[in-house]
Amino acid sequence: MISVEQLTVEFGGSPLFDEISFLVNPKDKIALVGKNGAGKTTLLRIFSGKQAPTKGKVTIPRDLTIGYLPQHMIHNEGTTVMQEAEKAFEHITGLQAEIEQMNIDLAERTDYDSEDYHLLLERLTHSNEHLQIIGNGNFYGEIEKTLLGLGFMRTDFERQCSEFSGGWRMRIELAKILLQRPDVLLLDEPTNHLDIESIQWLENFLTTTNSAILLVSHDRAFIDAVTTRTIEISLGKIYDYNVHYSKYVELRKERHEQQVRAYENQQKLIQETEDFIDRFRSKATKAIQVQSRIKHLDKIERIEVDLEDNSRLSLKFPPAPRSGSIPVEIEHLSKAYGDHLILDNIGMIINRGEKVAFVGKNGEGKSTLVKCIMDQIEYAGIMKLGHNVKIGYFAQNQASLLDENKTVFETIDYVAVGDIRTKIRDILGAFMFGGEASDKKVKVLSGGERSRLAMIRLLLEPVNLLILDEPTNHLDMQSKDVLKEAIKAFDGTVILVSHDREFLNGLVTKVYEFGNKRVREHLGGIYEFLQYKKMDSLRELEVATSLKTTSESPEKAVSENKMSYEARKEHNRKVRKAEKAVEEIEKEVSGLEAELAEIEKLLELPANAADNNFILSYQKKQRELDQKIYEWEILNEDLEALKVLLTD
Repeated sequence: MISVEQLTVEFGGSPLFDEISFLVNPKDKIALVGKNGAGKTTLLRIFSGKQAPTKGKVTIPRDLTIGYLPQHMIHNEGTTVMQEAEKAFEHITGLQAEIEQMNIDLAERTDYDSEDYHLLLERLTHSNEHLQIIGNGNFYGEIEKTLLGLGFMRTDFERQCSEFSGGWRMRIELAKILLQRPDVLLLDEPTNHLDIESIQWLENFLTTTNSAILLVSHDRAFIDAVTTRTIEISLGKIYDYNVHYSKYVELRKERHEQQVRAYENQQKLIQETEDFIDRFRSKATKAIQVQSRIKHLDKIERIEVDLEDNSRLSLKFPPAPRSGSIPVEIEHLSKAYGDHLILDNIGMIINRGEKVAFVGKNGEGKSTLVKCIMDQIEYAGIMKLGHNVKIGYFAQNQASLLDENKTVFETIDYVAVGDIRTKIRDILGAFMFGGEASDKKVKVLSGGERSRLAMIRLLLEPVNLLILDEPTNHLDMQSKDVLKEAIKAFDGTVILVSHDREFLNGLVTKVYEFGNKRVREHLGGIYEFLQYKKMDSLRELEVATSLKTTSESPEKAVSENKMSYEARKEHNRKVRKAEKAVEEIEKEVSGLEAELAEIEKLLELPANAADNNFILSYQKKQRELDQKIYEWEILNEDLEALKVLLTD
């Protein structure tokens, strides 16, 4: 599908890629991995046509469609969320407009026997057939499903995009790309601005899509679930593993050990050869042998190994000053911005030494409560901080607070105390500031580099309550490992606001779930919480749907035993009607599935597999099935909501 041949990319004379070659096949799910700066984003930009290679060739079929989500982009202004999402279907709305204009032209013309009239008629017929194939149905249901999956509320659909933060506007772009169903999806850190529930929705979408995927992500659990092939970029070369990420880690370790042994053996051979040349260079009787060794030395292809290995680095916090037994105690706390209530009468107790996670959809109050704890905003209720509590706080804007005139090394040296000062260079190396990078001024660092530096600076301060708000967004996997181990060993109290399941796994023992202005406590780790939510979320969905369907407040949602006879009779009639609607659409779904199964059998014949019209017909039928399944989901939710009212 996409062919890369002898690709070379150079920056300032040094190669980022050195004559690499590989193929991207249909339906491939590829994880691009490697250290920051290895070239992952550059490769995606080349595939998207936004950057040209120095040498080599990337062959992309002309009719191949590509959707590219970069880490940073300029967003459109002047549109609502729904209007922006509708742009994913411009090919349909544009074709509909063309057909409408052709119909108008035909109605106005009377030259029925002319060649132009017949050509216009043929164009109209062809356009109508094409519209039927690509689907001219109600794509608003698909837009709604995607936006809801990515965390938007229905009330957000008519809001201006400009009202949303950069992270939420990236979600709108992601929705547009997913709705276009391109042949190839290029996704650069798509989970950075998503909460856990939205990540799980995206994970499910990507594992079932027929699009090929090239994915850059530092979320281990996400790439492990989505991808089945791993391409590592290292020292200008690629290493292609036809396995998912976890298996790649094992194979990569074996390969690295083999490379190190081969490198050491080669270095030993080179040293022996050089010693021979130095020893016998001046002896005429050995001149031929010396010249032979020199030629042999020149021909040796030197083995390169990424020898920087900080996996054993143990970053430890300074001992935490002892605090009171309850560092954080909250009672009847509420917070509103104007008329918009964020938190309503919440309470919690965090004990000394606990490591807890704040999770939930964006906008549900996680960062707001952190600001209350930090006493940065006003609130109603009681907030008690324990005796001698010293807080270390990492906010998402923490990087902007660094002194731009200091170097990277000076920034860390300023706050480091005790023995940790002797390990500053090692620590900086672990966070990708090794060598000359430690002498850079803060003002020349990128946003991601500043975030990493702010994180290191925070981790070295002697505190006993760490509050980290999305600390892993700009860290690669190796740096996240270093941070995770440091937090594990920390003897103080930790509050983590994070959407990174793999990072939280094994780190927290209590999860606070934010939603509907409330906070619920869940004992156990993050995966215990997620397992519980899978059992509980259906009930919550049904209740929410029932309230939406009846357009009543919870207080007005009456149960059957409080209904009058006439009300029960009417309600039962609605249930029967809903059941009938579900049965009818289930029959349609079964019929479409049977038709698709027959077409799939026919597609196994070589003649049919090569017939483009046959394939387009199959794709049209698949879209019909997808739409019917979506309609079934909506009708089934409505039915379950009606049944819930009978059991409440």
